[in-house]
Amino acid sequence: MTADSKEKIRIGWFSFSCSEDSTIVMTEIMNDHWQAWREMFEFVHARVLQAKNEMEPMDIAFVEGAIGRGEQEEKLIKIRELSRLLVAVGACAVTGMPSAQRNFFPDETKEEIEFIVERFGHLDKVLKVSEVVKVDAEIPGCPMNPKKFLEVVDWAVTQIQTQRQAEKG
Repeated sequence: MTADSKEKIRIGWFSFSCSEDSTIVMTEIMNDHWQAWREMFEFVHARVLQAKNEMEPMDIAFVEGAIGRGEQEEKLIKIRELSRLLVAVGACAVTGMPSAQRNFFPDETKEEIEFIVERFGHLDKVLKVSEVVKVDAEIPGCPMNPKKFLEVVDWAVTQIQTQRQAEKG
């Protein structure tokens, strides 16, 4: 993987309702790829990597976790608006599960927990990322498969480079 231009690819990594195990895997992968990636990527948002995080335009947004609250839904929509590509990462983002288990509770159980759902501002249903926004690629698994992650990173870099070349005419 190499960048065709000196302009770095702007990356965001976001976590919602999940165990953040794919975040851990991503940071472990960085141990082997840090030297190349620091020349190629600019992390504009990645709480696990830096204290200063911005919600600004990015080339690739990686989104881990299901969407369980209204404010998460709003933030995800904003992330999609700011990103050229959006990648759903991990089982919760791709399928909603296991975070979405409450979607399948019997009505009696749903009634029992309704006060908790309301009190904490949860949505009536936990959503997978693609139920809220357009997703360009998915990396399933809990945690994600490192090989699949690297394949998607390569694919996304190629997509961004192709878009940039097309924009330059």
